[in-house]
Amino acid sequence: MLVAMAMRGQHAMISHAAPQQLAQLAEICQSFALDNGAFSVWKAGNTLDVPGYREWVEYWRWHPGFDWCLIPDSIDGTEADNRRLMEDWLADDLRLNEQSVPVWHLHESLERLEELAAMFPRVALGSSGEFKDPNAKCPRWRGRMNQAFQALCDEHGRPRVKVHGLRMMAPTIFSLYPFASVDSTNIARNHGIDSYWDGVPYGRDVPRDTRAALMRDVCCQHPCAYVFREKVEIQNELLFG
Repeated sequence: MLVAMAMRGQHAMISHAAPQQLAQLAEICQSFALDNGAFSVWKAGNTLDVPGYREWVEYWRWHPGFDWCLIPDSIDGTEADNRRLMEDWLADDLRLNEQSVPVWHLHESLERLEELAAMFPRVALGSSGEFKDPNAKCPRWRGRMNQAFQALCDEHGRPRVKVHGLRMMAPTIFSLYPFASVDSTNIARNHGIDSYWDGVPYGRDVPRDTRAALMRDVCCQHPCAYVFREKVEIQNELLFG
């Protein structure tokens, strides 16, 4: 309830692994996207419930606030595994295809990323394999992200498709890359943990709904990248030396 009220008028992403607040969020948010819950399933060592997810999406896709949904994916799966999941999903309901978004995992090939970008108007990027932890300060993770945006952007640093960053709502990340959207479980997980607020003056005395609103505002008010600047810098170097 508290987190939902902090999202009034915002854009939300709700996971199939934790759908409890969807009914309320659908009524108070500008729009919402549906997450297949693959990250939660992966962390718990469980199996993705694709039929259950499809039924859930089929029910909520008719709501006016529904924007798009993630295609089922396997975070530690191979390209063949994820291709199979995508093809099964798309073959089942052609009407939903335009609202379905594939996930490209950072351990997969750049050729696969370019293939998805040619097929869909939006692609989601997910951290995986040796790049499993989103962290702009990690040279390996950031280097892989740079490669992805090199492949996705034109010579002006503009993505050819809309890009969603899974678990990439940290300002240190979205200030570097021109995402159309990002998500995170930070607010839901940490607004109610008192110890999380020990470093903030009067943090433990701040009501939990206010904490959630503060965390939301930090992200919403931070400037985000509108071009991939490293692409522009490389192009300028090639042109002007």
